Amino acid sequence: MSANPPHSETDGDLWVFGYGSLMWKPGFEFLEQVPARLIGEHRALCVYSFDHRGTPEKPGLVLGLDRGGACRGIAFRVAAGLRHDTIAYLRAREQTTNVYREVMRSVWLENAARDRVSALAYVVDRGHVQYAGRLSLSEQLRLVQQGHGRSGNNRDYVLSTVAAIEKQGFRDAQLHQLATMLHDSGPLHRDARAADGLDSV
Repeated sequence: MSANPPHSETDGDLWVFGYGSLMWKPGFEFLEQVPARLIGEHRALCVYSFDHRGTPEKPGLVLGLDRGGACRGIAFRVAAGLRHDTIAYLRAREQTTNVYREVMRSVWLENAARDRVSALAYVVDRGHVQYAGRLSLSEQLRLVQQGHGRSGNNRDYVLSTVAAIEKQGFRDAQLHQLATMLHDSGPLHRDARAADGLDSV
């Protein structure tokens, strides 16, 4: 994690790229949200969760941006005056175990002008102990079914992310396949605390 705010456009509005729970629970004030695409990294359930959706003894599985491909998500524009507070909030939320690298990435807004902006994004650190790499769907299912942390159960995290992706009008093939498997395995008790907790990207 960097010790200072990201260096690009430090005095202007801040763009934040959300690809997981930030899509459905940003947790910070923003001026607008725009569907966006990031090229060079893809969304993957590649992070063992020891905090928000699991424990070190029974890890869950959360999303990270991993190298290669592209990712569709949401870009949030934050007013310049809230830039530092928003970054501090995101660091407290995302970096409890420093599994992500805080970076600025070019993202293409899916608006009429197809603007390109520089956005804050959280990319998985492949050298971190929580980096899970590419797991089989059966192993993903096992981890998600067992995962439960201070932000609730892992199943809700996956299903809420899939719902947010569908709301944007597209699909994520692997996440949707996992969601189908989770539905087929039967509902779990929903933790009411999940709506109020923090979470990972």
